[in-house]
Amino acid sequence: MAPEDAPALVLAVPGTPSAATRSLAEEVVSIARSELPGLDARIGYVDGDGDEFPTLQSVLTRAGEERTARYEHARAAGLDVKEPDGPVGVVVPLLAGPNGSLLRQIRQAVMESRVGAELTDVLGPHPLLAEALHVRLSEAGLARADRARLFTVATAADGIILASVGGDEAVQAAGITGMLLAARLAVPVMAAALDDDGSIVSVAEQLRSAGSQQLALAPYLIGPEIDAGLLEAAAEEAGCSAAEALGAYPAIGKLVLSKYTTALGIAPQQPQSMPAR
Repeated sequence: MAPEDAPALVLAVPGTPSAATRSLAEEVVSIARSELPGLDARIGYVDGDGDEFPTLQSVLTRAGEERTARYEHARAAGLDVKEPDGPVGVVVPLLAGPNGSLLRQIRQAVMESRVGAELTDVLGPHPLLAEALHVRLSEAGLARADRARLFTVATAADGIILASVGGDEAVQAAGITGMLLAARLAVPVMAAALDDDGSIVSVAEQLRSAGSQQLALAPYLIGPEIDAGLLEAAAEEAGCSAAEALGAYPAIGKLVLSKYTTALGIAPQQPQSMPAR
Protein backbone atom coordinates (compact mmCIF):
# COMPACT_ATOMS: atom_id res chain seq x y z
CA MET A 1 0.00 0.00 0.00
CA ALA A 2 1.07 3.57 -0.65
CA PRO A 3 2.03 5.41 2.55
CA GLU A 4 -0.65 7.64 4.03
CA ASP A 5 -0.50 11.18 2.64
CA ALA A 6 2.15 10.17 0.09
CA PRO A 7 2.75 12.71 -2.68
CA ALA A 8 0.98 12.23 -6.00
CA LEU A 9 2.82 10.49 -8.81
CA VAL A 10 2.47 12.87 -11.74
CA LEU A 11 3.26 11.36 -15.14
CA ALA A 12 4.65 14.07 -17.44
CA VAL A 13 3.50 13.19 -20.97
CA PRO A 14 5.36 14.88 -23.84
CA GLY A 15 4.19 15.51 -27.39
CA THR A 16 0.89 16.59 -28.89
CA PRO A 17 -2.02 15.38 -26.74
CA SER A 18 -4.47 13.01 -28.40
CA ALA A 19 -6.93 10.27 -27.50
CA ALA A 20 -4.23 7.68 -28.24
CA THR A 21 -1.70 9.49 -26.05
CA ARG A 22 -4.22 9.69 -23.20
CA SER A 23 -5.06 5.99 -23.50
CA LEU A 24 -1.36 5.07 -23.37
CA ALA A 25 -0.74 7.29 -20.33
CA GLU A 26 -3.79 5.91 -18.53
CA GLU A 27 -2.57 2.37 -19.12
CA VAL A 28 0.87 3.25 -17.75
CA VAL A 29 -0.54 4.75 -14.53
CA SER A 30 -2.96 1.80 -14.22
CA ILE A 31 0.04 -0.55 -14.19
CA ALA A 32 1.71 1.61 -11.53
CA ARG A 33 -1.46 1.60 -9.38
CA SER A 34 -1.74 -2.19 -9.64
CA GLU A 35 1.83 -2.48 -8.30
CA LEU A 36 1.19 -0.04 -5.42
CA PRO A 37 -2.46 0.01 -4.26
CA GLY A 38 -3.64 3.35 -2.95
CA LEU A 39 -1.25 5.28 -5.20
CA ASP A 40 -2.46 8.75 -6.18
CA ALA A 41 -1.36 8.81 -9.84
CA ARG A 42 -2.17 11.70 -12.16
CA ILE A 43 -1.38 12.67 -15.74
CA GLY A 44 -0.09 16.06 -16.86
CA TYR A 45 0.64 16.99 -20.47
CA VAL A 46 3.71 19.02 -21.38
CA ASP A 47 1.72 20.63 -24.20
CA GLY A 48 -1.69 20.24 -22.56
CA ASP A 49 -4.70 22.46 -23.07
CA GLY A 50 -7.94 22.55 -21.09
CA ASP A 51 -9.77 19.96 -19.02
CA GLU A 52 -9.38 17.09 -21.48
CA PHE A 53 -5.59 17.32 -21.54
CA PRO A 54 -4.57 19.23 -18.38
CA THR A 55 -1.15 20.81 -18.36
CA LEU A 56 1.53 19.47 -16.06
CA GLN A 57 1.59 22.83 -14.30
CA SER A 58 -2.16 22.79 -13.62
CA VAL A 59 -2.10 19.20 -12.35
CA LEU A 60 0.64 20.07 -9.83
CA THR A 61 -1.11 23.26 -8.76
CA ARG A 62 -4.36 21.35 -8.19
CA ALA A 63 -2.58 18.65 -6.18
CA GLY A 64 -1.12 21.37 -3.94
CA GLU A 65 -4.50 23.04 -3.47
CA GLU A 66 -6.15 19.72 -2.61
CA ARG A 67 -3.52 18.88 -0.01
CA THR A 68 -3.86 22.29 1.64
CA ALA A 69 -7.66 21.96 1.66
CA ARG A 70 -7.48 18.52 3.30
CA TYR A 71 -5.43 19.81 6.20
CA GLU A 72 -7.46 22.96 6.63
CA HIS A 73 -10.59 20.81 6.81
CA ALA A 74 -8.94 18.54 9.39
CA ARG A 75 -7.90 21.51 11.54
CA ALA A 76 -11.41 23.00 11.25
CA ALA A 77 -12.69 19.68 12.60
CA GLY A 78 -10.51 20.13 15.68
CA LEU A 79 -7.76 17.74 14.72
CA ASP A 80 -4.20 18.64 15.68
CA VAL A 81 -2.52 18.15 12.30
CA LYS A 82 -0.07 20.05 10.18
CA GLU A 83 0.57 19.93 6.47
CA PRO A 84 3.47 17.61 5.50
CA ASP A 85 6.83 19.17 4.63
CA GLY A 86 7.47 16.75 1.75
CA PRO A 87 6.74 17.32 -1.93
CA VAL A 88 3.19 17.65 -3.21
CA GLY A 89 4.06 15.49 -6.19
CA VAL A 90 6.81 13.43 -7.78
CA VAL A 91 6.99 14.13 -11.50
CA VAL A 92 8.13 11.22 -13.68
CA PRO A 93 8.87 12.05 -17.34
CA LEU A 94 7.38 9.53 -19.77
CA LEU A 95 10.68 9.31 -21.65
CA ALA A 96 12.87 6.28 -22.27
CA GLY A 97 15.99 8.42 -22.60
CA PRO A 98 17.25 11.96 -22.05
CA ASN A 99 15.80 14.74 -24.19
CA GLY A 100 17.11 18.16 -23.24
CA SER A 101 14.37 20.19 -24.91
CA LEU A 102 11.49 18.24 -23.40
CA LEU A 103 13.12 18.05 -19.96
CA ARG A 104 13.56 21.83 -19.94
CA GLN A 105 9.83 22.21 -20.64
CA ILE A 106 9.00 19.81 -17.80
CA ARG A 107 11.28 21.63 -15.35
CA GLN A 108 9.72 24.95 -16.35
CA ALA A 109 6.20 23.60 -15.72
CA VAL A 110 7.26 22.30 -12.29
CA MET A 111 8.70 25.71 -11.35
CA GLU A 112 5.66 27.61 -12.63
CA SER A 113 3.28 25.43 -10.61
CA ARG A 114 4.73 27.10 -7.46
CA VAL A 115 4.34 23.93 -5.41
CA GLY A 116 6.95 21.64 -3.92
CA ALA A 117 7.50 18.88 -6.46
CA GLU A 118 10.38 16.54 -7.21
CA LEU A 119 11.40 15.67 -10.77
CA THR A 120 12.91 12.22 -11.38
CA ASP A 121 15.27 11.02 -14.08
CA VAL A 122 13.99 9.49 -17.31
CA LEU A 123 13.21 5.77 -17.37
CA GLY A 124 16.35 4.44 -19.05
CA PRO A 125 18.82 2.97 -19.54
CA HIS A 126 17.45 -0.17 -17.90
CA PRO A 127 17.40 -3.93 -18.63
CA LEU A 128 13.60 -3.83 -18.69
CA LEU A 129 13.73 -1.51 -21.68
CA ALA A 130 15.95 -4.02 -23.52
CA GLU A 131 13.32 -6.64 -22.74
CA ALA A 132 10.56 -4.37 -24.07
CA LEU A 133 12.51 -3.69 -27.27
CA HIS A 134 13.04 -7.43 -27.74
CA VAL A 135 9.31 -8.06 -27.36
CA ARG A 136 8.34 -5.31 -29.82
CA LEU A 137 10.81 -6.68 -32.39
CA SER A 138 9.48 -10.21 -31.95
CA GLU A 139 5.88 -8.97 -32.28
CA ALA A 140 6.83 -7.47 -35.63
CA GLY A 141 8.45 -10.73 -36.74
CA LEU A 142 11.89 -9.12 -36.69
CA ALA A 143 13.43 -11.18 -33.88
CA ARG A 144 13.02 -14.58 -32.29
CA ALA A 145 10.96 -14.38 -29.12
CA ASP A 146 13.15 -17.01 -27.45
CA ARG A 147 16.59 -18.13 -28.61
CA ALA A 148 16.09 -21.54 -27.03
CA ARG A 149 13.19 -22.43 -29.30
CA LEU A 150 14.19 -24.28 -32.43
CA PHE A 151 12.23 -22.36 -35.04
CA THR A 152 13.15 -19.82 -37.65
CA VAL A 153 11.79 -16.32 -38.10
CA ALA A 154 12.24 -15.77 -41.82
CA THR A 155 12.27 -12.00 -41.44
CA ALA A 156 14.49 -11.91 -38.33
CA ALA A 157 16.94 -9.02 -38.48
CA ASP A 158 20.69 -9.56 -38.29
CA GLY A 159 21.33 -5.92 -37.34
CA ILE A 160 19.27 -3.47 -35.25
CA ILE A 161 19.16 0.32 -35.50
CA LEU A 162 18.06 1.69 -32.12
CA ALA A 163 16.28 4.97 -32.89
CA SER A 164 16.32 7.67 -30.22
CA VAL A 165 15.39 11.35 -30.01
CA GLY A 166 17.35 13.96 -28.06
CA GLY A 167 20.72 14.35 -29.74
CA ASP A 168 24.07 12.88 -28.73
CA GLU A 169 23.15 12.37 -25.08
CA ALA A 170 20.11 10.32 -26.09
CA VAL A 171 22.18 8.23 -28.52
CA GLN A 172 24.74 7.46 -25.81
CA ALA A 173 22.03 6.43 -23.33
CA ALA A 174 20.28 4.32 -25.96
CA GLY A 175 23.60 2.64 -26.69
CA ILE A 176 23.74 1.30 -23.13
CA THR A 177 20.34 -0.35 -23.50
CA GLY A 178 21.44 -1.40 -27.00
CA MET A 179 24.29 -3.48 -25.52
CA LEU A 180 21.76 -5.29 -23.35
CA LEU A 181 19.52 -5.87 -26.38
CA ALA A 182 22.48 -7.18 -28.42
CA ALA A 183 23.18 -9.70 -25.68
CA ARG A 184 19.57 -10.89 -25.82
CA LEU A 185 19.43 -11.18 -29.63
CA ALA A 186 23.04 -12.11 -30.41
CA VAL A 187 23.07 -9.59 -33.28
CA PRO A 188 24.76 -6.16 -33.54
CA VAL A 189 22.78 -3.18 -32.26
CA MET A 190 23.72 0.45 -32.92
CA ALA A 191 21.98 3.59 -31.71
CA ALA A 192 21.10 6.54 -33.95
CA ALA A 193 19.22 9.83 -33.66
CA LEU A 194 15.93 10.39 -35.46
CA ASP A 195 16.34 14.15 -34.98
CA ASP A 196 19.81 14.24 -36.56
CA ASP A 197 19.69 14.27 -40.36
CA GLY A 198 21.62 11.37 -41.79
CA SER A 199 22.17 9.57 -38.49
CA ILE A 200 19.84 6.64 -39.22
CA VAL A 201 21.19 6.12 -42.74
CA SER A 202 24.79 6.38 -41.52
CA VAL A 203 24.25 3.69 -38.91
CA ALA A 204 22.46 1.49 -41.46
CA GLU A 205 25.50 1.77 -43.73
CA GLN A 206 27.86 0.88 -40.88
CA LEU A 207 25.84 -2.22 -40.03
CA ARG A 208 25.72 -3.34 -43.66
CA SER A 209 29.46 -2.74 -44.05
CA ALA A 210 29.99 -5.00 -41.03
CA GLY A 211 28.01 -7.80 -42.69
CA SER A 212 24.42 -7.27 -41.59
CA GLN A 213 22.00 -7.56 -44.51
CA GLN A 214 18.54 -7.61 -42.95
CA LEU A 215 18.17 -4.56 -40.74
CA ALA A 216 15.36 -3.52 -38.41
CA LEU A 217 14.55 -0.19 -36.80
CA ALA A 218 13.68 -0.43 -33.08
CA PRO A 219 12.28 2.81 -31.60
CA TYR A 220 13.87 3.57 -28.23
CA LEU A 221 10.79 5.68 -27.57
CA ILE A 222 7.56 5.40 -25.58
CA GLY A 223 5.60 6.97 -28.44
CA PRO A 224 4.07 10.37 -27.62
CA GLU A 225 7.41 12.20 -27.85
CA ILE A 226 7.74 11.68 -31.63
CA ASP A 227 5.59 11.94 -34.75
CA ALA A 228 4.96 8.40 -36.01
CA GLY A 229 5.53 9.66 -39.54
CA LEU A 230 9.15 10.40 -38.68
CA LEU A 231 9.71 6.76 -37.73
CA GLU A 232 8.14 5.52 -40.95
CA ALA A 233 10.22 7.92 -43.04
CA ALA A 234 13.43 6.89 -41.26
CA ALA A 235 12.75 3.19 -41.80
CA GLU A 236 12.02 3.79 -45.48
CA GLU A 237 15.16 5.88 -45.90
CA ALA A 238 17.28 3.18 -44.25
CA GLY A 239 15.59 0.47 -46.32
CA CYS A 240 14.43 -1.63 -43.37
CA SER A 241 11.37 -2.71 -41.43
CA ALA A 242 10.42 -1.14 -38.10
CA ALA A 243 8.99 -2.37 -34.83
CA GLU A 244 6.39 -0.46 -32.83
CA ALA A 245 7.39 2.05 -30.17
CA LEU A 246 7.55 0.75 -26.59
CA GLY A 247 4.11 2.15 -25.72
CA ALA A 248 2.40 0.85 -22.60
CA TYR A 249 4.50 -2.31 -22.30
CA PRO A 250 4.10 -3.40 -18.64
CA ALA A 251 7.74 -2.64 -17.85
CA ILE A 252 7.09 1.06 -18.55
CA GLY A 253 4.52 1.31 -15.74
CA LYS A 254 6.84 -0.59 -13.40
CA LEU A 255 9.76 1.72 -14.18
CA VAL A 256 7.58 4.80 -13.65
CA LEU A 257 6.60 3.47 -10.21
CA SER A 258 10.21 2.60 -9.41
CA LYS A 259 11.29 6.20 -10.12
CA TYR A 260 8.51 7.45 -7.82
CA THR A 261 9.21 5.14 -4.90
CA THR A 262 12.97 5.62 -5.13
CA ALA A 263 12.51 9.41 -5.00
CA LEU A 264 10.54 8.99 -1.78
CA GLY A 265 12.88 6.44 -0.23
CA ILE A 266 10.11 3.83 -0.09
CA ALA A 267 11.35 1.69 -2.95
CA PRO A 268 9.82 -1.79 -3.02
CA GLN A 269 11.64 -4.65 -4.72
CA GLN A 270 13.14 -3.31 -7.94
CA PRO A 271 11.47 -4.49 -11.17
CA GLN A 272 13.40 -7.33 -12.73
CA SER A 273 14.01 -8.18 -16.35
CA MET A 274 13.39 -11.64 -17.71
CA PRO A 275 16.72 -13.19 -18.75
CA ALA A 276 17.44 -13.71 -22.45
CA ARG A 277 17.14 -17.38 -23.21
